[in-house]
Order: sequence, then structure tokens, then C-alpha cells
Amino acid sequence: MTEKASAGTASTGTASADVTVIVVTWQGRDLLPACLDSLAAQTMSARVLVIDNASTDGTTDLLCERYPWAQVHRLDSNTGFAGGVHAALPLIRTPLVALLNNDARADPDWLAASGRALSEHPDAVAVTAKMLLWTDPISTPPIINNAGVRLTERGYGTDRGGGEPDGPAFADAVEVFGFSGGAAVLRTDAVLAVGGMPAEFFLYYEDTDLAWRLRLSGHRIYYAPEAVVWHRHAASTDRMSESFAYFNERNRLLLLLRCAPLTFALGQLARFVVTTGSLMSKRLRRQQVADAAVFRTRLRVRVLIGVAGQLGWALRSRRIITATAVRDRRAIVAEWVPGRGQLS
Repeated sequence: MTEKASAGTASTGTASADVTVIVVTWQGRDLLPACLDSLAAQTMSARVLVIDNASTDGTTDLLCERYPWAQVHRLDSNTGFAGGVHAALPLIRTPLVALLNNDARADPDWLAASGRALSEHPDAVAVTAKMLLWTDPISTPPIINNAGVRLTERGYGTDRGGGEPDGPAFADAVEVFGFSGGAAVLRTDAVLAVGGMPAEFFLYYEDTDLAWRLRLSGHRIYYAPEAVVWHRHAASTDRMSESFAYFNERNRLLLLLRCAPLTFALGQLARFVVTTGSLMSKRLRRQQVADAAVFRTRLRVRVLIGVAGQLGWALRSRRIITATAVRDRRAIVAEWVPGRGQLS
């Protein structure tokens, strides 16, 4: 990892910023200008740290020429979003750390509104933005991309409000299970205390995994409706691809093995195995099976091999997470997983 430029502030405010914004990018030269220009326009001073995952598309030249105020660290290989944030966290010297996707642009008051929400909720360690779909043209009313992360009955992390029109249902600040790594502000010391981002995840679920660990440590997470970010959903990844399906399913199972009650985690793993066998049987009997990547036998076997390859790490880290937890895993499930209240 090499340092490209000295740290600087992204606004015309005072140089002593309280927040550092991490922007992870890979082959995102065409996406970065809107993202970084929006950070330069923030009403709250911020340091900006760009982690370049070994891009070969001219990203380095763009950052040198147009954004000399950003601190840039170029990695030797593509470590994904999780690996990029993992590499960035030891470099943070501000009390707050923010995450912003390279395919997003933040309204000028995003950081200030997030900071106000943290001040209003001293028990909060993370504030997640109102992420709206950035389309051309913009829908009227705009469409919610993410208003916090919620859990499903099978332990998936999903976008609260995803696909719904913005309106009164998303106008109030509320506690949510987790934050979106696409646009959030967190307390740096709390993030580091629970182990930061798991680089092993590479892509997807690293934010929900961190939310689990923060909650197990007794912390709270809030949604701030005045902290608005516009997101080109899936501009940097293809959510219909096998890559998305692989990391989404593998990392959900690894997250549960690390953070959830063991019976719940093993139950979801067993369900995945049984469903894989059922889909394989249907194909052998030439029954119709949906062609989505997540239903392909080869992909699902890859997921199981991937989980097996990381199982030792997941169980070792589970013991570390347990040692620092102040809340019972079953209490988290009972509070946030639908239909699991009987576990409390």
C-alpha cells in the first residue's frame, strides 16, 4: 500500500475536521468525480481517504489532477469493499469515520445532519443515511434505496424501504438494526473496539456483520432522514451476477456463524444445504428451476466450499466476539428477527 497524497479537508471549513470519509474504489474513474465533488461541497469539514483497489482505468491520474486535497492509498490488489475499509481504518485519526460509496453523491448537509443525529442520540455509534435512487430522470417522489438495514426471518440483511417512494414513512429518525456501508457515519473508537471490518468478506454483508458486533457490544444504530445521499444502485456491481450471489450467500452464512446464536446459524446452514440438494434433485428430474444465479447448483456448491474454507476463521473470531459481547445473541435475534420473539 502506498500513500499518494497528504490528507486534506473536503470543504472550505477549518482544517481540524472531526470526520474522515472513506471512499473505496475499483475501476471507478467515471464514478468518482460526482462522489468527491459532493464531499467538497459538504457544510461540515471532513478529511477524505480514497482507497484504490489497484485500479487500472486512470483513477490514479484523476485523483492526482483533480483531487489533490484527498488522501489516497493504492492497494496492490483488489481487496473488495471490505478489504478497502479494513485497510483504511488503522489510518483514521478522527473521532468519526464515514463511509460513502464511489457511485453515490451526498447532499451538502449529509455529514452535518449525521453529526447532529449522533449528538442527539449519545447512545448511538452509527447513523445511516436516507439513500435515494439516483436515476435519470429522478422519480417523483424519489425512490428509497436504503433507510437502514433490517433482518429477515432467515437472517438476511435487507434494505429498509428499498423500492418504496420516499414519504412520511421515512421522515422520522428511528432506531434500525444496521447501517448501509454505502452511506453512514460511525464513532471510530467503537468500530475499532469490535474489530473493524472483516476483510475476509471481500464484498457484501461486511456492514451488517459490523452492525451485529456493535449491537452485541451494547450499542445502538439510528436512521437520520435529513442525511440524504443519492446512489446509482448497482453501478459498480451487477446484482444479477454469480459473483453477487456467491458473496451474498457465503457472507450471510459466515456472518451468522460469527455473530448469531449457534442453533440459528447452523439451522440456516442446514437449510441452505437441504435447498441445494432439492434444487439438484429437481434438475436431475428435469423439473423447471428458475435460472437466477442463486438457484444454480454449481454456484451453491461454491458457496458451501467457500464457507468451509473460512469456517476455522469464523469460529475463532466467534470466540473473540463472544469475549467482548455484553448482550446475549438470543436477545438480538428476539428483538430484530421477525417471528423470533420467543427466544428472549
